[in-house]
Amino acid sequence: MMPFKNCPICGGDLQEKEVEKLIRGGKNTAAVKVTAEVCTKCGERLYSQDTVKSFEQIKSKLEQEKTKEFRPLGRSFQVSL
Repeated sequence: MMPFKNCPICGGDLQEKEVEKLIRGGKNTAAVKVTAEVCTKCGERLYSQDTVKSFEQIKSKLEQEKTKEFRPLGRSFQVSL
């Protein structure tokens, strides 16, 4: 149960959706699929406290390069234009 009935940013309606969240830690990045409440008006995402705690744990593992349990998705590149 989320603490908001409407978006705290714009007041729009919230809809539960599966979203992809990118988490960065050190030089590493993880793509995580989670459920979030998403505002149908402005797109703001609201995550549960448990989900936010999981994000923090993943970020810590990325920073410490403890990524053995993570599945590689490919390679990332930085491009300057």
